[in-house]
Amino acid sequence: MLAGTLTACADFSPPERLPTPVAELPSDYDEIDGLTARAPLHWWHDFNDPTLNRLVEEALIANLDIAEAAARVEEARAQARIAGADRLPTLNATGGANYSDTPLAGTNFGAIGGNGPSRLTNETYSTGLDFAYELDFWGRARNDARAARADLIAAEADLRAARLSALAETISTYFEVVDLRAQIALSVATIDILQDRVESTERRYDRGLASSFELYQLRQDYRNTQAGLPQRESQLTAAEGRLAVLLGRYPGTLRAEMGDRLTPRLIFDPVPTGLPAELLVQRPDVAAAAQRFEAARFRVGARRAEMFPSLSLSATLGSQSDTPSGVFDILDNWVINLGAGLTAPLFQGGRIRANIDVAEARYAQQTASYARTVLTAYREMTAALEDYEEQRQRYALFFAQLEEAEASANLQAERYSGGVSAFTDYLDALRTVYQVRSSLSAAGRDVALAQLAVYRGLGGGWTEADTVPDVPLVDRPEPGDDAGGNDDS
Repeated sequence: MLAGTLTACADFSPPERLPTPVAELPSDYDEIDGLTARAPLHWWHDFNDPTLNRLVEEALIANLDIAEAAARVEEARAQARIAGADRLPTLNATGGANYSDTPLAGTNFGAIGGNGPSRLTNETYSTGLDFAYELDFWGRARNDARAARADLIAAEADLRAARLSALAETISTYFEVVDLRAQIALSVATIDILQDRVESTERRYDRGLASSFELYQLRQDYRNTQAGLPQRESQLTAAEGRLAVLLGRYPGTLRAEMGDRLTPRLIFDPVPTGLPAELLVQRPDVAAAAQRFEAARFRVGARRAEMFPSLSLSATLGSQSDTPSGVFDILDNWVINLGAGLTAPLFQGGRIRANIDVAEARYAQQTASYARTVLTAYREMTAALEDYEEQRQRYALFFAQLEEAEASANLQAERYSGGVSAFTDYLDALRTVYQVRSSLSAAGRDVALAQLAVYRGLGGGWTEADTVPDVPLVDRPEPGDDAGGNDDS
């Protein structure tokens, strides 16, 4: 009766969902026609590089961060099963044997007759099935199970986030290796040009046709370029080492497998100006924050339920005998015990109320965390989209500059062949070509990293097909190519 009376006034349910942290998204997140597809499974194939694809596939298998996140998912799955078990009855098989041997002297039994036994022995054997079940009137076990289930979904989202992070780190490090290799090759070519340029200037200086300032300036450029080469080689070794660790390997084991020529294709496809709001849900960090928000909400309800009485049912069915063989004679020696218990908390020293306060405080924390995650996701996506557009424009400017530098080198080559200009003019023009190619290589790396940031910001891709354009827009020229050729540009 007391429990029924309390039910009418009890407030044991979890709190209602709070309003959406970002109630109204900006207009560029409204739905637009033709953009309802989800992320492709293998969006990194857009770079159309077999070496990169192989490294990414290896990272998905061997990356240790992914392995750690996968283990956390298994832990959360086990915790969810543990929480769900509280909603089910328990059934235990029992068996026991008891032997006692006590004296009768000094007891009422010892005073009866002087020739009776002086000790009392007793043997008891029992088997049974114990049943116990707590009725979940107030939803404590139900809310705890829901919270554990939400934690499991959050852990799965964390696994997707770890997978996306490992992919992004692998791809970005790979492009860093590509750029450093190109920079080293261009530095070697520039050193050769500067060496020829210094030797030519020394001969002109000996004939009085060049000033000492010009000679010293060229020598300084030559030495500075030489000094930068070991630094770039050290950076390449470090980048290859980081890439090996991302693949679960020891550093120094990848260079031979990667080969000498890495040819990732740069993608310049524009990102649509409008984005649907559903892409926010595609981000694993947003999904994980939302599930942890739900888990905290359910735990508030579970802790509130502890304020009210709990009703438990129990039963024991078995047999009992004074001989081991008699315990199996269930028809004659059966035993049954039925019980019900009502427990109401009266004084717990404030523990229950403190647990509720803890749950509500964590709920407030997760509310703020979820709001911050959504706002951060929007900021990262917006910044990534803007940076991608700016890097595309920057690359186009360097590419136009390269065309002009190569045209100038071609002209100086023709003028030198015709005896109109000096060989040093051609060397200077060729050196400018290599400098622009160096800037173009770095700009290409920045374009790839900016596009990668867009993929990370969207939690993957934004198109449905796993295809790449048939014709690449740009292939970076190799440093060994002729300055006057435009085939590889």
